[in-house]
Amino acid sequence: MCMNDNEPIDELEQIEIELLLEALYRHYGVDFRNYVMSTIRRRIWHRMRAEHLKTVSGLQEKVLHDRRVFKRLSDDFSINVTELFRDPSFFRAFRRTVVPHLKGYPLIRIWHAGCSTGEEAYAMAILLHEEGLLAKTRIYATDMNEGVLEDAKQESFPLDRMESYARNYELAGGKKSLEEYISVTGGRAEFRPFLGERITFAQHNLAVDESFNEFHVILCRNVMIYFNTHLQTRVHELFHQSLSPSGFLGLGHRESITFTSFTDCYKEMEPNEKLYRKVK
Repeated sequence: MCMNDNEPIDELEQIEIELLLEALYRHYGVDFRNYVMSTIRRRIWHRMRAEHLKTVSGLQEKVLHDRRVFKRLSDDFSINVTELFRDPSFFRAFRRTVVPHLKGYPLIRIWHAGCSTGEEAYAMAILLHEEGLLAKTRIYATDMNEGVLEDAKQESFPLDRMESYARNYELAGGKKSLEEYISVTGGRAEFRPFLGERITFAQHNLAVDESFNEFHVILCRNVMIYFNTHLQTRVHELFHQSLSPSGFLGLGHRESITFTSFTDCYKEMEPNEKLYRKVK
């Protein structure tokens, strides 16, 4: 059976999906109940085809009784799209508008929420090193997916990405050559150890977990586009609670605080790059 993305969901399938998501929450403690339905549905059907199942209820039975299937479905739900200096103009704007304020802080704490395999956290470490701030900064990079966090901790990436990453770095306002931060070992590009020393990778689920520190900067880019309005509101509340007074929030191009209950809590620093400063 094949699902057409444009095919409307019928009542029975809606019930089955809701029961599956509730079962995942109650049995495994992972909460996908407030993700965008079209995204969740598409990934459920992908897993059903891969497991040779015909119904969502059949997938639920298999997931509840076989942790390996749960792990595969959970990985399907996790959105892992990232690259070094992704959206270079964002990093250029951050360097221009946020860094001058950070230079007055004795210590800097930054939270990358939804860090995937960690490239953007390493990009921030490079940027802060070039601005003379890395030595007094701790970057906390979190994701709900344990597998991608293990990849991030390897402090490396495939060598065939080096050319595009170097181009991103240059467009982001890099002051040196990206090769100064990379060594090549066994066909992979490895970040210099001093970058990883300032990054802490940890598991954190925005749907269910609470704040774990106060941060001067929170970056959560291209993550909330997969959340429904209810979960977006929860995450905005979490970030607002976690930001220090006058802290900075960075979102993705398709995300915004406009039309949320937190609109008046921030001042736009770079509206085209979705950079905000907390004002209350």
